[in-house]
Parts: sequence; structure tokens; C-alpha cells
Amino acid sequence: MVTGASGFVGSRLVRALVERGQHVKAFVRAGSSLRHLEGLPQDRFRLAFGDVRVEHTVYRAMADVSHLYHVASAFKMWDPVPERILEPAVEGTRATLSAAMKRGVQKVVVTSSVAALGTGSRDEPMDEGHEFNLSDPETYILSKLEALRVTLEMVEKGAPAVAVLPSGIVGPGDWKPTPTGAGILTYLRSPTAFRMPVSDGGLNLVDVDDVVEGHILAMEKGRVGQSYVLGGENVTFRQMFETLSELTGLPPPGGTISSGLVQLTGRLLELHARLRGGEPKLTYRLARDYASAFAWVTSKKAERELGYKHREARVALARSVQWYLQSGYVPERVSRRIRLELRAS
Repeated sequence: MVTGASGFVGSRLVRALVERGQHVKAFVRAGSSLRHLEGLPQDRFRLAFGDVRVEHTVYRAMADVSHLYHVASAFKMWDPVPERILEPAVEGTRATLSAAMKRGVQKVVVTSSVAALGTGSRDEPMDEGHEFNLSDPETYILSKLEALRVTLEMVEKGAPAVAVLPSGIVGPGDWKPTPTGAGILTYLRSPTAFRMPVSDGGLNLVDVDDVVEGHILAMEKGRVGQSYVLGGENVTFRQMFETLSELTGLPPPGGTISSGLVQLTGRLLELHARLRGGEPKLTYRLARDYASAFAWVTSKKAERELGYKHREARVALARSVQWYLQSGYVPERVSRRIRLELRAS
């Protein structure tokens, strides 16, 4: 069974498992969009409805389940009511793992995030042992940290769980989109004549299908109680937008914007969201913690123990851009100006 099966990673994981001949139950909330689960063969795919926060709904759905991928989480950075992010992540993980233990599920792979590691430096990418080092982090970051702690607590109580920690996920199927995808879309939709300034920091970019493969490998080979970073290539923010420029022919990044100005922008966008509704593309706490920091990671443990591999960032970005263009996320008047240099595989 896959929880969060209607989401970006969850839907790709369901398809990958079905394509490998697995019988998969997709656990989703009532009213969720099932668009990205359409067309799956009915003899190997079933839907189950419930809420990961409500243990008996998860327990009921796992009546004939031997293995569980717990992917469900509220993938948004900020909410005026923080509990709407925290509860699905933290209490949802606790309830789901409790139900799995009662059902006697053989193994569980829990989707965490490198957000639970904090930030590192250019010289020392973070691994699974990195100690979280952010004070008063944004709500989503806190939710991933607390959910990982719950996972490890439940392992001590007997849950047969393995945690995987993806980095910044991009690629086909990012329909919502994720925060990283939203940044790519903003760039594609705004082909302005001026050169966009960027901050000094960096992130790790990984293709969604590499993350999916990492989940499957963790189920097959991961050791219970262990965590595995599923990363891709470490890039600076400048390198990311330079690559997008090379791929599309749109303007490259301009100068460097100060961390203070990014933080001010975050405050203003957050204030606007509080007054007018919606979700800000950037918040003060995200800007403070990440604008000039390096969320760089290493996947050496997953490579060594699981056989995990990943694409280059350029390939992952090309696949992401191609999907947004083909799926109509970029207005035609803008997309006509984009010449995508495909080097994806």
C-alpha cells in the first residue's frame, strides 16, 4: 500500500510498482484528485480511502497488505494554521505506523526529507548523521523533523520501518507543484528582459523517478531503523538558473541579492498571504535559513547499501521543464519563446 498516492511522489511510486507487476493499494483522502492514477490496470491496482491521522481508517485499508510505503504528508511550507501541516506529518506517521504494527506488516518505508537534517556547508555535504541545526524553523521543516523522530521512536517499539530522505525533487508529474517546482515555473512564466538576481546559497536537486527507485530499493534492501538520503546533484541557486537558461534560451540570472533583502521579501509575501489568503512563495523563516545556506547532501550510504543512482541535475531539470510545457503550465505566448535543449533520458 502507498499512502499519499495521489501526490507527486506517491502517484509515480504507484505506477512504478504496478509496472513491475506488484499489486498496489493506493490510500488517498476522500475528494483527492485521482488524475495521475488514471489508466492503471484494475487487476493490479485498487483505491482505499481514509485519513492517515485516523488510525482505524489506515488499519482497515491494510487488511491484506504486506508492505507499506508511507508517503503522505502536507507538502506546503507555510500555513496560517500550522497544525494543518504538522498533524498529517507527525500524528499521521504515528497513527500509520501503529496500524501497520497491529496488522503485522512486514516492512514500511517512510518518506522523510533532507529538511530534517538542517543546513550544511559547501565543503561538507550533509549525511544521515547530520544534527539538525536550525532554530525556530518554518512549519514544513519542523514537520519533517518531528515526523522522522516519531518514525525512530516507533522503530524502538517494534515498527519495521526504514526512512528515506529525498532532497529537492523535480521532474515529470509535479502537478501541484512542489516549492522547488514552483520556483522553476516562476522562471518559465516570466521571461523578462532583465536578469534575475539570485542569492548565494544552494540546494540538492533530484529527479522524482530516482527518488521512486530509491524507495523501492529501500524496501528491498534497507535496514530497519536506518535512514537513507536520496539526493541528486548539489548546485548553487545560480547554477540552477544558469542551467535553466541554457536549456530554454531564457535570460540567465543577474547579480547577487543580499540575504537581508530576500528576508524582507519573505516577510512581505507572508504578510500578503495572511491578509489576502493563498500560500506565499517565500517566507521570512525560509529566507533566513536557506537564502545564503547550502542544503547540500551526499547519498553515499544509499549508493553503498541500496545500489541507489541518480541523474545529473541538468537532466532532471530538462525533464521537469518538458513536462510543464507539455502539460500546459506555461502560457502559449510564453512557451513559444522557449527552445528546450533536451538532453534528458
